[in-house]
Amino acid sequence: MAEHAWIRGAQKGSVDDLEQLFRAHWPRAFRAARLVTGDAAAAEDIAQEAFLAAVRNLERFDRRRPFGPWLHRIVVNRAIDWTRARRLRAEVELGDQLPAPAAPEPGEGTLARIAGLPPEHRAVVVLRYVLEYTPGEIAELLDLPRGTVNSRLRRGLDRMRDDP
Repeated sequence: MAEHAWIRGAQKGSVDDLEQLFRAHWPRAFRAARLVTGDAAAAEDIAQEAFLAAVRNLERFDRRRPFGPWLHRIVVNRAIDWTRARRLRAEVELGDQLPAPAAPEPGEGTLARIAGLPPEHRAVVVLRYVLEYTPGEIAELLDLPRGTVNSRLRRGLDRMRDDP
């Protein structure tokens, strides 16, 4: 598989292999960050920082496994942290009034519903239904019990169904 060769090359310092790895994984990493944060600029920063963190830690990467899930774990965790920090800043600045979630692209009701979920529910919904990971893979990615993943999926989907 080309991905394994890119990883080996990137570990040895090949800029071309690093670029190929980036091109292969950037779209999904950015999309996951965008859907979790609801903010395109933040998502771009988060996806770039996550990719750099992954590259800096390639020596710890298990090359027998796919790179995408490892990168997505970093992206989603950073996006959740960013979302929590934004909410905390808003609470401090505005008292108990929280700003409305960032508006998604016009006409995309599903994105609006995803954006309205708490970050923990948003992350598992994005991983499951956008990036198409199984609940077991999500549990492993986020280091959560499988029951917690299933519960967050159910609550997130219920809330999306119930919200207009």
